[in-house]
Amino acid sequence: MTKEPRFHGKTTKQTSYNMSKIRGKDTKIEVVLRKALWRKGYRYRKNYKAIPGCPDIALTKYKIAIFCDGEFFHGKDWDVLKPKLEKGKNPDYWIAKIQRNKDRDLEKDKELTYQGWTVIHFWGKDIVKKTDECIKVIEEAVFETKMSDSDLE
Repeated sequence: MTKEPRFHGKTTKQTSYNMSKIRGKDTKIEVVLRKALWRKGYRYRKNYKAIPGCPDIALTKYKIAIFCDGEFFHGKDWDVLKPKLEKGKNPDYWIAKIQRNKDRDLEKDKELTYQGWTVIHFWGKDIVKKTDECIKVIEEAVFETKMSDSDLE
Protein backbone atom coordinates (compact mmCIF):
# COMPACT_ATOMS: atom_id res chain seq x y z
CA MET A 1 0.00 0.00 0.00
CA THR A 2 1.49 3.33 -1.06
CA LYS A 3 0.59 6.60 0.52
CA GLU A 4 -0.21 9.69 -1.51
CA PRO A 5 2.19 12.57 -0.98
CA ARG A 6 0.78 14.95 1.62
CA PHE A 7 1.68 18.16 -0.13
CA HIS A 8 4.37 18.78 -2.65
CA GLY A 9 2.68 21.32 -4.83
CA LYS A 10 -0.27 19.00 -5.43
CA THR A 11 -3.41 18.44 -3.43
CA THR A 12 -4.48 15.07 -2.17
CA LYS A 13 -7.77 13.68 -3.41
CA GLN A 14 -9.29 14.11 0.06
CA THR A 15 -8.23 17.75 0.31
CA SER A 16 -9.56 18.44 -3.15
CA TYR A 17 -12.87 16.79 -2.26
CA ASN A 18 -13.15 18.72 1.02
CA MET A 19 -12.47 22.05 -0.68
CA SER A 20 -15.06 21.33 -3.37
CA LYS A 21 -17.76 21.06 -0.71
CA ILE A 22 -17.16 24.54 0.71
CA ARG A 23 -19.95 26.82 -0.42
CA GLY A 24 -19.94 30.55 -0.89
CA LYS A 25 -23.68 31.16 -0.79
CA ASP A 26 -26.58 29.69 1.17
CA THR A 27 -24.29 28.21 3.79
CA LYS A 28 -25.77 26.68 6.91
CA ILE A 29 -24.93 29.73 8.99
CA GLU A 30 -26.55 32.10 6.49
CA VAL A 31 -29.71 30.02 6.34
CA VAL A 32 -29.97 29.85 10.15
CA LEU A 33 -29.70 33.63 10.48
CA ARG A 34 -32.02 34.36 7.55
CA LYS A 35 -34.73 32.05 8.92
CA ALA A 36 -34.50 33.71 12.33
CA LEU A 37 -34.79 37.16 10.75
CA TRP A 38 -37.74 36.07 8.60
CA ARG A 39 -39.57 34.73 11.66
CA LYS A 40 -39.09 38.13 13.32
CA GLY A 41 -40.69 39.82 10.32
CA TYR A 42 -37.55 41.28 8.74
CA ARG A 43 -37.33 41.24 4.98
CA TYR A 44 -33.94 41.28 3.35
CA ARG A 45 -31.92 40.77 0.21
CA LYS A 46 -29.47 37.90 0.09
CA ASN A 47 -26.05 38.24 -1.50
CA TYR A 48 -26.88 41.84 -2.41
CA LYS A 49 -24.59 42.72 -5.32
CA ALA A 50 -25.66 46.37 -5.59
CA ILE A 51 -23.30 47.40 -2.78
CA PRO A 52 -19.62 46.69 -2.02
CA GLY A 53 -18.77 43.30 -0.58
CA CYS A 54 -22.01 41.61 -1.66
CA PRO A 55 -23.23 41.08 1.93
CA ASP A 56 -24.80 37.74 2.81
CA ILE A 57 -27.86 39.58 4.13
CA ALA A 58 -28.82 43.18 3.46
CA LEU A 59 -31.65 44.93 5.25
CA THR A 60 -31.99 47.59 2.56
CA LYS A 61 -34.77 49.46 4.37
CA TYR A 62 -32.35 50.19 7.23
CA LYS A 63 -29.08 50.13 5.26
CA ILE A 64 -27.67 47.27 7.33
CA ALA A 65 -25.18 44.89 5.70
CA ILE A 66 -24.68 41.56 7.48
CA PHE A 67 -21.81 39.16 6.84
CA CYS A 68 -21.77 35.57 8.09
CA ASP A 69 -18.09 34.74 8.43
CA GLY A 70 -16.57 31.29 8.76
CA GLU A 71 -13.95 31.20 11.48
CA PHE A 72 -11.21 29.64 9.36
CA PHE A 73 -11.47 31.59 6.11
CA HIS A 74 -11.94 34.95 7.84
CA GLY A 75 -9.18 34.38 10.39
CA LYS A 76 -10.93 34.34 13.76
CA ASP A 77 -8.33 34.49 16.56
CA TRP A 78 -5.67 35.18 13.93
CA ASP A 79 -2.92 35.36 16.56
CA VAL A 80 -3.68 31.74 17.44
CA LEU A 81 -4.55 30.45 13.96
CA LYS A 82 -1.58 31.89 12.07
CA PRO A 83 1.11 29.99 14.05
CA LYS A 84 -0.88 26.76 13.56
CA LEU A 85 -1.01 27.38 9.81
CA GLU A 86 2.74 28.01 9.74
CA LYS A 87 3.23 24.43 10.94
CA GLY A 88 0.65 22.89 8.60
CA LYS A 89 0.34 22.03 4.94
CA ASN A 90 1.09 24.74 2.37
CA PRO A 91 1.46 27.54 4.96
CA ASP A 92 2.41 30.29 2.49
CA TYR A 93 -0.80 29.77 0.52
CA TRP A 94 -3.15 29.65 3.52
CA ILE A 95 -1.63 32.56 5.40
CA ALA A 96 -1.72 34.77 2.30
CA LYS A 97 -5.28 33.69 1.47
CA ILE A 98 -6.70 34.34 4.92
CA GLN A 99 -4.78 37.60 5.34
CA ARG A 100 -6.17 38.79 2.00
CA ASN A 101 -9.69 37.84 3.14
CA LYS A 102 -9.21 39.86 6.33
CA ASP A 103 -7.86 42.85 4.39
CA ARG A 104 -10.72 42.66 1.86
CA ASP A 105 -13.27 42.52 4.69
CA LEU A 106 -11.84 45.74 6.15
CA GLU A 107 -11.79 47.47 2.75
CA LYS A 108 -15.44 46.60 2.04
CA ASP A 109 -16.51 47.59 5.56
CA LYS A 110 -14.94 51.03 5.04
CA GLU A 111 -16.64 51.45 1.65
CA LEU A 112 -20.03 50.45 3.06
CA THR A 113 -19.66 52.71 6.09
CA TYR A 114 -18.71 55.60 3.82
CA GLN A 115 -21.91 54.95 1.83
CA GLY A 116 -23.97 55.15 5.03
CA TRP A 117 -24.43 51.44 5.71
CA THR A 118 -24.18 49.82 9.12
CA VAL A 119 -21.92 46.79 8.83
CA ILE A 120 -22.31 43.74 11.08
CA HIS A 121 -20.14 40.62 11.05
CA PHE A 122 -21.04 37.42 12.85
CA TRP A 123 -18.88 34.34 13.32
CA GLY A 124 -20.46 31.11 12.13
CA LYS A 125 -20.41 29.38 15.51
CA ASP A 126 -22.05 32.38 17.16
CA ILE A 127 -24.85 32.28 14.59
CA VAL A 128 -25.49 28.60 15.21
CA LYS A 129 -25.10 28.60 19.00
CA LYS A 130 -26.28 32.12 19.90
CA THR A 131 -28.79 32.96 17.17
CA ASP A 132 -30.99 35.01 19.53
CA GLU A 133 -28.02 37.18 20.53
CA CYS A 134 -27.21 37.82 16.87
CA ILE A 135 -30.82 38.83 16.22
CA LYS A 136 -30.65 41.24 19.19
CA VAL A 137 -27.55 42.89 17.72
CA ILE A 138 -29.39 43.34 14.41
CA GLU A 139 -32.51 44.67 16.14
CA GLU A 140 -30.39 47.19 18.05
CA ALA A 141 -28.92 48.38 14.75
CA VAL A 142 -32.42 48.68 13.28
CA PHE A 143 -33.53 50.68 16.34
CA GLU A 144 -30.52 53.00 16.08
CA THR A 145 -31.23 53.54 12.37
CA LYS A 146 -34.88 54.37 13.10
CA MET A 147 -33.82 56.79 15.84
CA SER A 148 -31.28 58.58 13.65
CA ASP A 149 -33.83 58.78 10.81
CA SER A 150 -36.38 60.34 13.17
CA ASP A 151 -33.75 62.89 14.29
CA LEU A 152 -33.49 64.05 10.67
CA GLU A 153 -37.20 64.81 10.43
